[in-house]
Amino acid sequence: MEFKVGDNAVYPSHGVGQICAVETKEYYGIQTTFYSIRIFETGAKIMVPKNTAKAAGLRPIISSQEADQVFDILKKTDIKIDNQTWNRRYREYMEKIKTGSIFEIAEVLRDLFLLKVDKELSFGERKLLDQARALLIKELSLSQSSNEQVVEDEIKKIFNL
Repeated sequence: MEFKVGDNAVYPSHGVGQICAVETKEYYGIQTTFYSIRIFETGAKIMVPKNTAKAAGLRPIISSQEADQVFDILKKTDIKIDNQTWNRRYREYMEKIKTGSIFEIAEVLRDLFLLKVDKELSFGERKLLDQARALLIKELSLSQSSNEQVVEDEIKKIFNL
């Protein structure tokens, strides 16, 4: 997987960014090539070594067909939410978000929205809900060449908000 300057890419738990440079730097006498990524949501600049980018989870944004699969995940409401404690759920959801998989993030968003109908979410769960929502909206809008507000409205419609 090769990225070039101007490509959009997803870096797990940070979100979608744009490759702003491919730089070679010397550290401890070793030449290393890095992808320099500017994260859209935070403006943070992340340097990912090119030779370990895949292992770090750096990936291209999803295709429009994969975006349809994400919406299918969000629409699936006949699932059973585990009755574990909020902190155990939180850790499980956090692990899914850290994978960087848009499909796992969609599951987290769906599960938290469904859980929210039955009971009050903890502070941590509300933060995860917001994080999952932001990550999904940014990537889905880019994959569909759409406005973020349009994607957010689609998600709200799915959950009757």
